[in-house]
Amino acid sequence: MIQYVQNEQHYVLLMDEISKVRHTFWIGTADLKDLYVKQGRSAIPFLALLEKKIRQGVSIRLLHAKEPGKNFRNDFDKYPLLWERQERALCPRIHFKLMLFDLERAYIGSANLTGAAFGMKSKNNRNFEAGIFTDERELVEAAITQFDEVWMGKPCKTCGRKEVCKDRIIQI
Repeated sequence: MIQYVQNEQHYVLLMDEISKVRHTFWIGTADLKDLYVKQGRSAIPFLALLEKKIRQGVSIRLLHAKEPGKNFRNDFDKYPLLWERQERALCPRIHFKLMLFDLERAYIGSANLTGAAFGMKSKNNRNFEAGIFTDERELVEAAITQFDEVWMGKPCKTCGRKEVCKDRIIQI
């Protein structure tokens, strides 16, 4: 199955998939901001949702391009399980937007992990996004490979951006 998603569909589909994750959730995003999501009748920080998934035994990996802003950092400090058990790496060359759910399903698209792309912004303040959601093995494997190669530092040895890399994945 390959499903094309756009605009508000991102939010509904990705929140549904995150709720179904049982063991592995990988996120790759260029931009990362403090964002809120619906949880029942409440709005909660996305970070609270990630901590909840960790409590349920989900392993989370986060790749992003730059340090998030002050609001995100302040919220992050409220969730000690994220410090202890979420794996995170920075790479200034990350521009892909991937979410991998249990290494069986993938979102590949344009949405960063920001309120305007993925959070609870109104449709009048939301970015115009597009992507695909799939469980097609070939596409999921390609997304896993790309994420994992960056995660393991494969491009680091030949990277032309070493001077701006503050958190090198491997020592060069």
